[in-house]
Formats: sequence, structure tokens, C-alpha cells
Amino acid sequence: MKKLMAANWKMYKTCDEARSTAEELVKLTATNLPADREVLVFPPFTALKGVADALAWQEGFFAGGQDYYIEEEGAFTGEISPKMLLDAGAVYGLTGHSERRHILGEGDEYIGKKTAYGLARGLKVILCVGEKIDERKGGEVEEVLERQIRVGLKDVPTDVAPDRLSIAYEPVWAIGTGEVAGPEEISAAHGFVRKILISIFGNNANEMRVLYGGSVKPGNCAEIIALDNVDGVLVGGASLEGESFSQIVLA
Repeated sequence: MKKLMAANWKMYKTCDEARSTAEELVKLTATNLPADREVLVFPPFTALKGVADALAWQEGFFAGGQDYYIEEEGAFTGEISPKMLLDAGAVYGLTGHSERRHILGEGDEYIGKKTAYGLARGLKVILCVGEKIDERKGGEVEEVLERQIRVGLKDVPTDVAPDRLSIAYEPVWAIGTGEVAGPEEISAAHGFVRKILISIFGNNANEMRVLYGGSVKPGNCAEIIALDNVDGVLVGGASLEGESFSQIVLA
């Protein structure tokens, strides 16, 4: 399967800034993008259409929505539906990011409903999972990951096409801190994630991508994506500049 090199721009960039960065990214990577890579950008909602348009003409480049609500339409002030994301050019949706869990209070059950709903409405979905520092120190990593994955996927059909569902392992303590899990920690977590996926989806799980996120940078990306069961990365701060993220994409 192809490595998925994903950028999460969070609450950064105006429309013009986002489109300019997307165009720079294409310019820096499109002509020498390895055959085993795909590129995905999650811009803020206001910039989604512009970024999607900037990426759409280039094969292997996609845009996604950072979040969505579990209804098609209605009186849900401030929310956005999968239908709206698709209409704006999104291919992917993101669920379960640690900031949605730990800052905005989304629980496992709601994240599970959102994941299943996005898939049912035509999005490809990346479900984020990961432990906090106290959970790692307490030896609860596998317990946390298993709970988040099983609850997060309990309403997803077991015959879902494997290219439509990915998991991003993001240890919360490594997001935006400059800390990064070591190779042994990443390999162990990703191997465990794969084991849980196989128990749910059978052999199809071997074709589902498991990404790593957490202070990924140009200097450490090559080592990370070379590890077993690492099928790409989900990058925050280091993806905000075209030059920096292009080095990660091509690592």
C-alpha cells in the first residue's frame, strides 16, 4: 500500500495563505513524488475549497476535513456535514484527534458514531487514537488503544473497504511538544493497533493504513516511516510551511 503523508493545519492559515502553501507543496513535490506516496492536507474549513482546488489537478494529492457532525443538515449552529465537506472537495475526514478528545470533550462513543457516519456518507476516515503521558507511565497504553479502537469502530461494517479507513496513532504527550516516541515505542504501538484491527476486520486489516503522529519533522520522518506497520504520518506544526512538509513527504 502507499504511504499516506498527511498534514493537519489545525486553526492556522487564512484562505489565501492556505492556497498558497498548497500550491507551493505541489510545486515542490509533484514532479518527484515517489510512486509509493500519497499526500493529504487537512486545512481549516474556510480554506478547504481553495486547497482542494489547488491539489485536485495533481494525481495522488487530496484534501480533507478536520471534523464533521453526524447529521446531513439541520439546525446545528457552527457544525459542518460530510456532504458539505465532499462538496468543497474533501476526500477524507478526521475523527478522534486528541484536541477533539481532550480540549473539546468528545468521548469514545461519540467519536465512534462520527467515524461510522462519515464512512457511510462517502468520506474516507482517519481515526486518531493515543495515550496521555500518565497512561503511558501507568502501563495502560494497550488498554487505552484497545478501548479507543474498539469503541471508535464498533459501528463500522466489518466489510468496509480497507482503503477507506485508517488509524493514526498519536501519543498525546508527543503532539506539539517536540518529544517523539522512540522506534521501539512506535513499533510496539503500531503492531498492537494492527492486531486489534485484524481481530475486527480479518485479513482486510493488513491493507488498512496505520499512521504515526507526534512531533514528526523532516529530520525524523524517514526513520519513522521505515518501521514495520507504519504506513504514513500525520503531521501538525512541521506541515505548516511548504518547504518543511515537502521534505517530510519526500523523506
